[in-house]
Amino acid sequence: MKKRIFALFLSVLLLATVLCACGDTKQEEAGGVGSDGTSSSGAVVDGGEMVVGIAQDLGDSLDPYQMTAAGTREVLFNIYEGLVKPNASGEYVPAVASDSTVSEDGLTYTFPLREGVLFHNGAAVTTDDVIYSFKTCAETTVDTALAEALSSVKDITADGNTVTVTLKEANPDFLSYVGMVYIVPADYTDEATAPVGTGPFQFVSRSVQENLIVEKFADYWGEKAHLDKVTFKIYEDANALMSALSAGSVDMAGHLTIDQVDTIGTGTYKTLEGTMNLVQALYLNNDVKPFDNEKVRQAMCYAVNVDEILDLTSEGHGTKIGTSIYPAFTKYFDASLADAYPYDVDKAKQLLADAGYADGFSMSITVPSNYTPHMNVAQVLVEQLAKVGITATIKPVEWETWVSDTYTNRNFESTVIGFDAATLSAGALLNRWMSDNDKNMINYNNPEYDKVMQEANASTDDAKQTELYKQAAAMLSETAANVYIQDLADFVLLKNNLDGYQFYPLYVMDLSTVHYVQ
Repeated sequence: MKKRIFALFLSVLLLATVLCACGDTKQEEAGGVGSDGTSSSGAVVDGGEMVVGIAQDLGDSLDPYQMTAAGTREVLFNIYEGLVKPNASGEYVPAVASDSTVSEDGLTYTFPLREGVLFHNGAAVTTDDVIYSFKTCAETTVDTALAEALSSVKDITADGNTVTVTLKEANPDFLSYVGMVYIVPADYTDEATAPVGTGPFQFVSRSVQENLIVEKFADYWGEKAHLDKVTFKIYEDANALMSALSAGSVDMAGHLTIDQVDTIGTGTYKTLEGTMNLVQALYLNNDVKPFDNEKVRQAMCYAVNVDEILDLTSEGHGTKIGTSIYPAFTKYFDASLADAYPYDVDKAKQLLADAGYADGFSMSITVPSNYTPHMNVAQVLVEQLAKVGITATIKPVEWETWVSDTYTNRNFESTVIGFDAATLSAGALLNRWMSDNDKNMINYNNPEYDKVMQEANASTDDAKQTELYKQAAAMLSETAANVYIQDLADFVLLKNNLDGYQFYPLYVMDLSTVHYVQ
């Protein structure tokens, strides 16, 4: 096998939604973004336009409560805000609200609204808009974890310019869900096609499968964006993205592989490196034979050499993980789980024999073809699994097909993909594997796991909750729910005359800090 895998498809990665505690953001070229996100190569220039290459369209709707893909969320982060929002350090800070307080019993949250916050249509944000947003989000959101969190709201009221949210029972993660409730104008009905929020950029236009255009919101309440206009250009054809980068017709592209970075070189662009904040794995449909057999899944974990995968696909970049928690979730991440299944061909073969598959079996790996990191990893997996008698065939599909057939309808045997977290809560990564969760695409069914997660989600004791989340993560490893691989390295190419890009602890692309330099 060659030292590096050159996939048939060259593109960028999406889904899979955190770097708040990794402290591992790197800058490979001089004159880039400092640790505080400031420019290090010259004076900041306000104004100008830029084109950002992205790997997929944003789905059918731009409604903030209908977002399902991390790629949609990372773009719309520039348009929408909640009462609070995450910053690049992984903290929830006031946004539409000027402050937030919680009662000692954890049941009452108080949010005084910030003075002078305007929607992109020029209307002032009122408490009516906030109450409308919370109620509409609770009734319509497609995010089951957010819906469950909002179902615990007993009452939401306004007194003057202050909104008070009262919960039926305490939820220590509630503030993170508050950040997911994007504030929109009351009774505005066109969010799906013409979104109106309070963020640093406002919507201009959208051409399906082509682009999304935003412009600087001059009346933004906070620090204004530097750029006047940003065009998110869609390149679902990876070769087209590479051609655009080679020609210098895009100013920035993220979620690139090391091969793509090496191919383009550093003449026009500088290379920024962070982490993807995703759990990349070979996800196994636990309802499909032979993946309904725990010994088979464990055998596959022993058959996969993650160190080799990182070496062959990304020159060693990336971070090994052993469960559905990645390093940015510092207090929940157990680094020892990354080595829970050391590479052992003989042990893998023995487990297969014990499970009744001494001669191996055949399987398919469904992969969204426009995501090179997943395609690259799948190719290495095929070769590694063959060494223990498993014949794997890659089934490349278009992104829309993957979402509908693989993710939604669960019509697959295995798939290589990455999942992110929408909030800075371990539950955002672990809840999806509860047996009754709508996002449980692998059909994982472990009553003990459900019990631990239910206890963790209900706990108001931070230390106890942390231990329970770590226990649940260990269960995913012990039962080999999936073949866990890595939190991928995230490579961004940025034109040499641009600076200010910051890696976030969540899967977002904040362009408000990006600027030209002189």
